[in-house]
Amino acid sequence: MNRSAEAVALEPGAHFDSRDYRDTLGQFATGVTVVTARAPDGRRVGLTVNSFTSVSLDPPIVLWCLSRSSASARQFLAATRFAINVLAFDQVVVAQRFASRHPDRFAGIGCRIGPDGVPLLDGAIAHLVYRNIARHPTGDHLIFIGEVEHYERFAGEPLVFQAGEYARLLPICLDGKDYSGIAPNTKHA
Repeated sequence: MNRSAEAVALEPGAHFDSRDYRDTLGQFATGVTVVTARAPDGRRVGLTVNSFTSVSLDPPIVLWCLSRSSASARQFLAATRFAINVLAFDQVVVAQRFASRHPDRFAGIGCRIGPDGVPLLDGAIAHLVYRNIARHPTGDHLIFIGEVEHYERFAGEPLVFQAGEYARLLPICLDGKDYSGIAPNTKHA
């Protein structure tokens, strides 16, 4: 398959186009999560995050990233536990609400209180509650690393984000072709 591309070499002292770089990163499809916590003053805080990943299975460790300029950065820095709420494909409105500057992002959004008081959003296809074990300021973001203490999963399809758009996954039908040489452990639909 031939695709046209524009290569960009990052030369020392050359102009860096952050928008173009962001568009390039946008080619990587990610799941959509809402990270929630209870601030030290008892208020619920939450925001939409797609920079979430598993770091280790033993012990179970995850990380997520938050812009240092986020209005809720101070509350997240002070929190000791967080919940990662993995959104279902039909929760675009929830993703948009928690990505907005809405004064009460939880208004009208169903949730229950999980371990250590962290909010768990209704309709999510997974919840992971973790204890914060490290925070690392890196560039213009903060990296939060935590050990998972509680998790649960539910049936459903994930919400996906790619190239600035929300999407849902579509299974690939392999039509009985054998891709075992290039894609080990491929399941045939």
